[in-house]
Amino acid sequence: MNKKQLAEAAARGDEQAFLQLMNNEKQQMLRIAYAYMRNEADALEAIQETVCRAWLKRNSLKKPGYISTWLIRILIHVCTDELRRRKRTIPADTRQESLQGGMESDHHSLDETDAAENRLDIAYAVEQLEGPYKDVIRLKYYEDMTIVDIADILQRPDGTIRTWLHKALKQLRKYMADRGGAKER
Repeated sequence: MNKKQLAEAAARGDEQAFLQLMNNEKQQMLRIAYAYMRNEADALEAIQETVCRAWLKRNSLKKPGYISTWLIRILIHVCTDELRRRKRTIPADTRQESLQGGMESDHHSLDETDAAENRLDIAYAVEQLEGPYKDVIRLKYYEDMTIVDIADILQRPDGTIRTWLHKALKQLRKYMADRGGAKER
């Protein structure tokens, strides 16, 4: 069976077809979830919640050929919901510390090099972007998706995605320029 046939069967309640679809999509879902959650355990939990929601909402899949887009959209909602919930429960003064601490562990094998610091700065700067800008950057640069694919996933016109990408990059450049200026003093 091809992806569309599997999606059609899953939408009708075929558990085996659904499991095969999830197995086919798991690597991409893990990369996206990790880009949002920044650690493997939270990413796996987000995927588990996504699979549950997808199974429960399988009847709402209108175009089986777009199963990947549909799953990614659910995954992004799960991740952003969890991050929003955490933001409400973590005191403001510890947010930056926990975010930077998590990122440092991702790069523990690198000695205190400028490249590692830049990656940390960029990752932190991406986290500071507004929701849709952050989504566009993650999908474009972490997942290497096209503008058209991102527009499908976020259900926005291509022009809106291009605008968000332009504004996000502008904000990131400004942040990095400000950080560079602060280091020279």
